[in-house]
Amino acid sequence: MQQIDRIIRKVNCAAAVAALTLNLGLAAAIPLAWAEDSNVTPPNPHAQPTPAAPGVPPESIGISFVEGSTTTMMVERDGKKYLVNLASHSIKEFDEAPADPQTAQEPTKSPAQKIKALTEEKQTEAKKNKNYDAGDDYVFSLPTGRRLDRHGFYVNFNHRFVFSPAFTGKARGHILDGLDDFSLSSFGIRYGVTQDFSVSIYRSPSLIGRPIQLMAAYNFADEHDGRPLNGAVRFSVDGENDFSKNFTANIEGIFSRSLGHKAQLYAVPTLSFQNRRLVPLNSLVDPVLDLPGINTFSVGFGGAFDIRPTVAIVAEVIPTFINAREMDIHRPAYSIGIQKRLWRHAFTFGFTTSPGTTVNQRAGTRASYLNDPTADKPSGLFIGFDLTRQIY
Repeated sequence: MQQIDRIIRKVNCAAAVAALTLNLGLAAAIPLAWAEDSNVTPPNPHAQPTPAAPGVPPESIGISFVEGSTTTMMVERDGKKYLVNLASHSIKEFDEAPADPQTAQEPTKSPAQKIKALTEEKQTEAKKNKNYDAGDDYVFSLPTGRRLDRHGFYVNFNHRFVFSPAFTGKARGHILDGLDDFSLSSFGIRYGVTQDFSVSIYRSPSLIGRPIQLMAAYNFADEHDGRPLNGAVRFSVDGENDFSKNFTANIEGIFSRSLGHKAQLYAVPTLSFQNRRLVPLNSLVDPVLDLPGINTFSVGFGGAFDIRPTVAIVAEVIPTFINAREMDIHRPAYSIGIQKRLWRHAFTFGFTTSPGTTVNQRAGTRASYLNDPTADKPSGLFIGFDLTRQIY
């Protein structure tokens, strides 16, 4: 019995030693396994792929990639650019957007639409200021005295069909009321040195003496500045035969007053020293006659009255108060017409008894020019028209 107890104690002792050895082995193996695992580098989700060997630059074959897009690239071919959508397999021509996004949204306007818009803008400004803006440098032959833009350049064409009356005689329709006949066509340019000071040069044709007129003008008052009226003074010298003889010096004042933004009245007193009577030449090569000088004083009165936003009726009369008879002026020169204004353009068509358009000649009449005392009556009215254009 004792022998059996000793065997059982030995078995229990061996089992305890085995269990202790197993626990010690596990305690040593687990830390070693952790240490081996810590030496392994964990995967990096932001790691970059290993760069491949360099290939063909995309720019060399006309390809560029759109920044921020993974499905679109740009291809340039034959000077044009195309957007290629890799997802939808579509190709679209690329149009470069203008620098100003507002410009890109505005539809393209034709020149006529632009002129109309600028004209309406000028009319709106005139209504706001409650002043009349003269569209031309002339009422018909009288000056409006309007202030020029600083460094503005203007051209004037004036035509007078003096040799054929518009309403008297046979077959007026066949000769277009005198438009088929010869015209006294004058041309001039004006330049605004400043907003108030301007200079000009003007020439009329050979059939009325070949005068060249040099002028300087100064605007000393303007309604747009809050003044009660517009005022200008002009000094000019006219010389006939291309500024070589029969010189006349002129001093004129130009005063105008707006009646709201739809009408304007004008008064133009003019003093001319050594003025000459109107005498026609029989041909373009005839010499200009040496005529005695006569001092004259005239006052022109005129008006412009809008019947449409850009259309006005114009009228004027120019009586000569000093030495009218010596100038062979029997009745005052007068004119009536209709004027169309478009931004920097103006066209005036009408009827007049005055063939001259320079300062010293405008008070003369068809009666003195044709040596016919009855030619300045209403039956002697002839066609004339003016064109004005502001170049810049």
